[in-house]
Amino acid sequence: MEATTPKPRRKNQFIRFLLYLRDRFDLHDGKEDELATIEYIRKNVEFKGANLWILIFAIFVASVGLNVNSTAVIIGAMLISPLMGPIMGIGMAAGINDFELLKRSLRNLGVAVFIAILTSTIYFNFTPLQDAQSELLARTEPTIWDVLIALFGGLAGIVAGSRKEKSNAIPGVAIATALMPPLCTAGYGLATFNFYYFFGAFYLFFINSVFISLSTYLIVRFMKYPKKEFLDHKKEKRVQTYITIFTILTIVPSVYLAYGIVLRSIWEEQAKRYVQIEMVFPKTQVLNSDFDYSQEPRRIEVNLIGEELDSETLKIAKEKAKEYDLENTEIVIHQSGNGIADMNVLRSDILKDLYERNEQIIQDKDQRISLLENEVANYGQIRVLGKEIAQEARINHPNLSKFALNRSLVTDLSEDTSDTLLVAYAQFKKKPNQSETDKLVQWLKLRTKSDTVALILF
Repeated sequence: MEATTPKPRRKNQFIRFLLYLRDRFDLHDGKEDELATIEYIRKNVEFKGANLWILIFAIFVASVGLNVNSTAVIIGAMLISPLMGPIMGIGMAAGINDFELLKRSLRNLGVAVFIAILTSTIYFNFTPLQDAQSELLARTEPTIWDVLIALFGGLAGIVAGSRKEKSNAIPGVAIATALMPPLCTAGYGLATFNFYYFFGAFYLFFINSVFISLSTYLIVRFMKYPKKEFLDHKKEKRVQTYITIFTILTIVPSVYLAYGIVLRSIWEEQAKRYVQIEMVFPKTQVLNSDFDYSQEPRRIEVNLIGEELDSETLKIAKEKAKEYDLENTEIVIHQSGNGIADMNVLRSDILKDLYERNEQIIQDKDQRISLLENEVANYGQIRVLGKEIAQEARINHPNLSKFALNRSLVTDLSEDTSDTLLVAYAQFKKKPNQSETDKLVQWLKLRTKSDTVALILF
């Protein structure tokens, strides 16, 4: 009797597993009414009134954060920024063939970008801090990671926006894709006439915006949102043509630019690996290196310090660049000359720097020691003087039973200032009258040569 094979059962299990996965990843589960989602995005497109003022304030906050290099402040500014509205509106309009929404979204995005750059330019024109910090420099040119963040962040944003229960995903997308800092950096570039920063930052904002819009367009088409209907079929075809032309003119150059960013990122990574691995010599070190992808051929420039290398060693090092896919790359190696002299100069510079730093530290410590010595001397003088004054005060005031004198740090809370004050503590056998206490205070001022003396009775 032959044994039956469980193939049908296994097939049924596999089908059930696929159905389970489909249910798990079904975007239609919990989806808001499509018209309600379209209306939700349509409302967030407009930039006027409160939205515009919120944008201006957020730009000021982000500019301050970039100026003082504070990541927390920049994140806070991105949380309150309303820039996501018109960007998602562009993708939605392209997905449902709504030419009017597309024009409104583009117009409002243009207004928002203009206001944002103008606001940040005004701020950076007046701020006393002109140095470009690391947070600002990080927004001067896009990388492949910025493209991926914009793409997947945009997908998360439109999926969250299409749910019945709105989550905090859209503010999160605004933070992740960093829409505001590039515009602030562009304003910094205009304020300082650094057009490399301006165009690089604006390029980063453009890439982020396009890929967020593209993500919105893809999800809208995937979820089959209803397209705008026209009574006039000729007008419908004309609108569809306009939308298609706009989509092609936007996406194709962006994809090409993104492809260029990918190639540059790969080249830079390989160039760094090449320098780290192949530019290692026993008595010679890499002082610094520079990578230039913008010119043709590409260029790697390395400055060496230490023992001078012969031409054969340099030739071998340059030929190894081919192993890192750097064929169309010029390797330029600079040697500083006599290795012993260079090391001596380097050693001398290091020792000089250490000496100057230590000298400053010693001076600071000397000042602190001198200040503490003065404080201790003052307290010691008061301690000795207090005993003498106590005896003299008892002669002038026989009713005095206990007396103490000390210096105290007193803080004026209304003016937020602090000062050292001479404080006297006195106890009398019988409660003194006002005349006697005034007489004691005046005598203490003369005796201690102080402008102010606080008398505390206990």
